[in-house]
Amino acid sequence: MKKNIELVPNVQKLFGTRDENLQIMEDGLNIAIDLKSDSVQIEGAPRDVARAEQIFTDFESLGRNGQDLSPAELNSMLKVVTEDPSTTLRGLAEAGKQRSFGKRQVQPKSMNQRRYLDAIEKHDMVFGIGPAGTGKTYLAVAMAVSALTNKKVSRIILARPAVEAGERLGFLPGTLQEKVDPYLRPLYDALYDLMDQERVDRHLEKNVIEIAPIAFMRGRTLNDSFIILDEAQNTTSEQMKMFVTRLGFNSKAVITGDITQIDLPNTRRSGLLEAMDVLKNVDGISFNFFGEEDVVRHHLVQRIVRAYDERTRTQQMALELPRDVREGEQQEPPLQQ
Repeated sequence: MKKNIELVPNVQKLFGTRDENLQIMEDGLNIAIDLKSDSVQIEGAPRDVARAEQIFTDFESLGRNGQDLSPAELNSMLKVVTEDPSTTLRGLAEAGKQRSFGKRQVQPKSMNQRRYLDAIEKHDMVFGIGPAGTGKTYLAVAMAVSALTNKKVSRIILARPAVEAGERLGFLPGTLQEKVDPYLRPLYDALYDLMDQERVDRHLEKNVIEIAPIAFMRGRTLNDSFIILDEAQNTTSEQMKMFVTRLGFNSKAVITGDITQIDLPNTRRSGLLEAMDVLKNVDGISFNFFGEEDVVRHHLVQRIVRAYDERTRTQQMALELPRDVREGEQQEPPLQQ
């Protein structure tokens, strides 16, 4: 099937740099796109051509309504739309407006990110588990900021375990807050990226936003709050149980972690690993897993994650071999009489 679509003003923005977005549509929808002087010809199966035509229609509609997507947003959204037949460009853009705060919108850059955002909206407790760079912490903080901005909650609470890397906090200089701040810096970075610094500082001063080690959560019931536990793989079993039982009325909790980066002593089991087992069948809790394909940092990060994953698989396979094979042991031939 072939379909000609007349070019409208500013449609070139949809094409992307060096037509990279057209390539995404061709690869994802299994179609061929031919640019004419005044139109675009799409060739492929009827259903795939219809999906491509819907992308052009949605882009034109968004432009008429004054919704100008940045090149990065558009590129990411097209990847999601071409991967999921139930998703439309307009639908993603409208969902992003609902998650907006100021001029920023929260847009997923992969299917797993989209499922993660949907889970946070629909569930009161969500786990985001995966490697570095997949956006699990940043998206959680963004959703918290959106909820606060839209008055769905009255405060944000961000927590992290303060794993001591060779030094005990008591021996470090400064006040308690100065001692734990280095552990919490990634959470500050996400906030300052999403909100004006003055607004963040004002919220911190008034405890509308609270950033603290997980130990500060003990004994509290957290109502009307958006609570995030970051680096949860470094919680102990006791800490994790304590945290997940802090949830109060009209509150959400998001727990993020990377089970390949556990810094606890070998004698203690990660609270995140235990929670994945104990809570996997609890109704109302959503587990979301990210992989190397969801890494949204520099392209080298994705390759680095893949290299470490391959190394881990090789080591695990080696451990499963018989001991004499692992150690390269060979039996001595019998002595000749």
